[in-house]
Amino acid sequence: MSQPSAIGVEQLNGPAAAKAEEAFRLVYAEAFAEPPYDETEAAVAATFRRFRSQTRKATFRGALATTADGEPVGMAYGYPLGPQTGWWDQLTMPVFDEMRREDGRRTFGLMELAVRTPWRRQGIARRLHDTLLDGTEAERVLLNVHPDSKAAVAAYRAWGYRKVGDARPWAGADLHNVMLLDVR
Repeated sequence: MSQPSAIGVEQLNGPAAAKAEEAFRLVYAEAFAEPPYDETEAAVAATFRRFRSQTRKATFRGALATTADGEPVGMAYGYPLGPQTGWWDQLTMPVFDEMRREDGRRTFGLMELAVRTPWRRQGIARRLHDTLLDGTEAERVLLNVHPDSKAAVAAYRAWGYRKVGDARPWAGADLHNVMLLDVR
C-alpha cells in the first residue's frame, strides 16, 4: 500500500473523466459493493450509464486519486444543479422554496465520493472533496449519504455538512440523509 503522500489527486473535466471511466468504475464498484450499499453488477452498470451522460455536461467535475504507478484509489464527481433538478423533490418532507431554488450555479451536487478500503482513513477522501470543489463558484454543496455508512456521515459532519432532510434518491432506495455544506 502506498503512503498518502504518494497519492496524487487530479481534477478532471467531463471529457477527461469519461476517458478515465474504468478507474472511476473500479473504485465505485469496490467501495459500493460493501454494506450498507451492497451494489450489484447491474447497479454498477446503471450508475455508469448515468456517468457517461453526466460527463457530457459542460459543468461536470471529477477528481481521481491514484498511486504513483497509476492505480486508482479514490474518486469523486458531480456538477451544479440546474433549475429543473428533481433532487429536492425526493425529500420526504418539503423544504422552503428559498432552500430549493436552483439556477445552475448555486448548488454543486456531489454525486459520488469513494475511497478503496486499503487507502481509507488517510485523508484521501477529504483531498478528493477539496480538489473536486477547487475553483467552483457554488454557494453550497448537496449530497445524499446512507445513514448506515457511519464513517461517511461522520466525515461529512466533520467537514461542515449539516443534515437538511431525508430522501429516497431512487425508487426502492433506502432512506438517505440529505446533507448540505455552505461554501460561501
